[in-house]
Amino acid sequence: MESALSDVEKGIILGLLMGEGHFGGDGKQPQVTLRMHVRHERLMRWLNDRIAQSRLYGPYHHGGRHYLQLMIRGEALRSELGPMLAALRWNEIDDHSYGRFAEMLERYARPTDAVSPGSST
Repeated sequence: MESALSDVEKGIILGLLMGEGHFGGDGKQPQVTLRMHVRHERLMRWLNDRIAQSRLYGPYHHGGRHYLQLMIRGEALRSELGPMLAALRWNEIDDHSYGRFAEMLERYARPTDAVSPGSST
């Protein structure tokens, strides 16, 4: 993440991930995925510019869907996006998405990881 993200930018990122994001992994590393219709390309590029080391893929045309996919994985997630999201403590807003985030952190924790739900690191 850029070090100077505004509170509004953080709120937009969190809102999109709470509503549309997937928190999981590939069995070896954590991964956050966001898929959106190609009509949201400008927004997806905006996100890609603000989330360090994120990757934007597509457009894909599959099963009648036309979408772009933003992925944040591994170290980029552990060192940038994960700590920012953990500090926002959105469990008071949406238990379900926060639970998926917390589960991802637990599943892919390493002994050296400092990120945990509710931490400000």
